[in-house]
Amino acid sequence: MGEAKRRAAQGLPPRAQPRNPKPADTSPRLVNWLPLTRNQADRFVALTTRGAWIGIGSLVLFWVIVRFVGPAAGWWTLADG
Repeated sequence: MGEAKRRAAQGLPPRAQPRNPKPADTSPRLVNWLPLTRNQADRFVALTTRGAWIGIGSLVLFWVIVRFVGPAAGWWTLADG
């Protein structure tokens, strides 16, 4: 028995349709045979750029800790100093 018939037999109202369906991505594809759209490519570039900046910031923070904070706190000594 289908869902609609079961609900009708039980005296239930029809199932409500979703209020705000997710809009389809209508941006053009980069290449016809590749299922990757222009919006997806732009989001990927933005995400990887943000990740690269986070990595650069983390590397600088790590270098400052290793070069200045650690020796100043007496955790280790530098080999060149």
